[in-house]
Amino acid sequence: MMLQRFLHTLREQRWDDHRYYHQSRINQTLHLISAISFVVAYVWLFQDPATAALIAWGISMVTRQSGHFFFEPKGYDHVNQVTHEYKEAVKVGYNLKRKVVLMTVWAASPLLLVWDPTAFGWLEPHEDWRGFWHNVGWLWFVIGVGGLLVRVLQLWVEKDLYTGIVWVTKILTDPFHDIKLYHRAPLYLLRGQLLDPGHRRAG
Repeated sequence: MMLQRFLHTLREQRWDDHRYYHQSRINQTLHLISAISFVVAYVWLFQDPATAALIAWGISMVTRQSGHFFFEPKGYDHVNQVTHEYKEAVKVGYNLKRKVVLMTVWAASPLLLVWDPTAFGWLEPHEDWRGFWHNVGWLWFVIGVGGLLVRVLQLWVEKDLYTGIVWVTKILTDPFHDIKLYHRAPLYLLRGQLLDPGHRRAG
């Protein structure tokens, strides 16, 4: 029973995320690229977490968030009959405002190594550019894990721990789900289809 409830809530979070924030075929295509690179990052995670973080943030997150910020419609959602402000307010995970904060921390984090190459004694000082970027990878790894934990704690306070656990499960498994969901998006985009017609039919 608990497993069924968990899977039902997971499906609900995924459906809301898909219908509210993935109507653009460009965004879907970028999510496909992001998902594939995330899977590569998962493989690297067992060999070198810093390199995995460089892939995850440098490729996966850039493509993923570019789709949301630049290509996804932000006006009134006629399909779901809700405003963009409503979608931002009910977003379980990181809405656009929270993403701005997270991405700002990520983009600014390499400056810490310029100021203090040891990151307050946590890292070995880099000796060349390769070492610098490897240490940046470690910072990005910490930011990634921290970003997940912070949102889980926020959801625990705002709603309950169960919602946070379902959400973090969704986030960690999204790459595999996105590949399944959006693997044909580039083909539709090449055919000139800018919006998913499934969303329009849903309205």
